[in-house]
Amino acid sequence: MDTRNHTAMDRVLFGDNQFFGVNHMSEEKARAQSMRFQDLQAVLDTLDAAYQEGIRTFMCTTHDRVAEVCDHFRANKERYPDYRFYPCMPYAHKYANAVTEHGMIDALRMFLPDDGALGAMVKGGVALANKDIRTIMQLLIDAEMKMFHGLSTPVIFIQNVITDLLLGVGMNDALKYFADHVRDKYGAEPGFITMNMPRLLDVLEELKIDNPIVCANINKIGFRMCGGIELYEQTIATRRFRPVAMSVLASGALSPKDAIDYVCKQPKIEAIVFGASSRGNIRQTKTLIDQLTVPA
Repeated sequence: MDTRNHTAMDRVLFGDNQFFGVNHMSEEKARAQSMRFQDLQAVLDTLDAAYQEGIRTFMCTTHDRVAEVCDHFRANKERYPDYRFYPCMPYAHKYANAVTEHGMIDALRMFLPDDGALGAMVKGGVALANKDIRTIMQLLIDAEMKMFHGLSTPVIFIQNVITDLLLGVGMNDALKYFADHVRDKYGAEPGFITMNMPRLLDVLEELKIDNPIVCANINKIGFRMCGGIELYEQTIATRRFRPVAMSVLASGALSPKDAIDYVCKQPKIEAIVFGASSRGNIRQTKTLIDQLTVPA
């Protein structure tokens, strides 16, 4: 069983849905946010506002725009000496679009790095022909991580689109390959995003991944919580893992105070990730989490 040291996570993590036009309740709101954040400076101003409110971790997809954000933080390290990124990969839309345009094999070749014998092997189709999932996964992780070079990335997440797909088709070993590569190459702790927390924990237990970081929707109304609220509450209370709560506001269906009070009452939740577009909303949410968090 893997019992290596665990990374201490901040209680409050800042997410990036608002920057890239993702809102699970309102397409109109998503479009408006997407238009607003087409300008990189608007994104940087919001991250600065979060930093000034004491938030030091940006949990972000590997969207092309995030590469520009990384460039800014690399160039201004003295301004953000304690800043951390939690990459979430892959940015599935990027791959889906490439597969649609170029087909599966050519899409993979586009994203794999050119350097090294393994890259050459895959370019030549050897790994693809052999269905060498471990090699392909390692190369795709490396391709996604390039934008974060020189930055602190203590936790690296695999996106729910892939986590839940792998669970659905029974390719559980691929989750272990992800975890091993993230630890061995990047010295980071693997995190898993899922829409089915109880099922994922069963599989991670079988794979002997000890006390994993698992990010899932956790909210008062059961919004996108596979299995329902009672099962999630029981899972959080009784199983050994490190929960990160997302969609705590259920995409705006709950009032912030109600939503955060509920999540903070689940004593084992280590971190809460949220996105916001204005400094006022960032401050309100951060203050509520600080006030409602029960001391350990």
